[in-house]
Amino acid sequence: MKQKDITTKRLRLRRLKATDLEGWDQFFLSDRAQYVGGGSESGDALSWRVFSSLLGHWDLRGTGPFAIEKLQDAQVIGMAGPWYPRGWPERELTWSLWGADYEGFGYATEAVKALRRHVTSDLGWDRIVSYVDPANDASIKLCRKLGCSEDPAIALPDDDPTLAFVHPIGSSDDQAVSN
Repeated sequence: MKQKDITTKRLRLRRLKATDLEGWDQFFLSDRAQYVGGGSESGDALSWRVFSSLLGHWDLRGTGPFAIEKLQDAQVIGMAGPWYPRGWPERELTWSLWGADYEGFGYATEAVKALRRHVTSDLGWDRIVSYVDPANDASIKLCRKLGCSEDPAIALPDDDPTLAFVHPIGSSDDQAVSN
């Protein structure tokens, strides 16, 4: 299945590619990535392996996290999208903005709304879950802004402290234009 790009008012969501590794490394090797297994102590080798798994997810599942690219200047500012590796208890919608400079503009909200429409309409998901570290205030705030509800009964992916949020399905403001 050839995955189409998703275009919103300000963003293009496209398949991650090898040339996104540099931006990923800058994110993953910073403390911003502490909630996704990265951080300043994680090292280049781990960053490469995790990025490789993001790329491979596309080949193994037919979809995966998209690069979030600003239409204005084609700058990649993060990633978001479907995530369901082997052993994961639920299909997840994941996201990360790769720099603090991209926060506060609604980019993550815009991307996740478009992706909720994509996973329900194009991929046929009937439930969307996002796993969030309890210390990740920005992602918890985004989940609440998006109308998600926390569900402590949902199976978690590992033994790490994790909150599970369920997204509303069919929200009227989850609009995007697919190319």
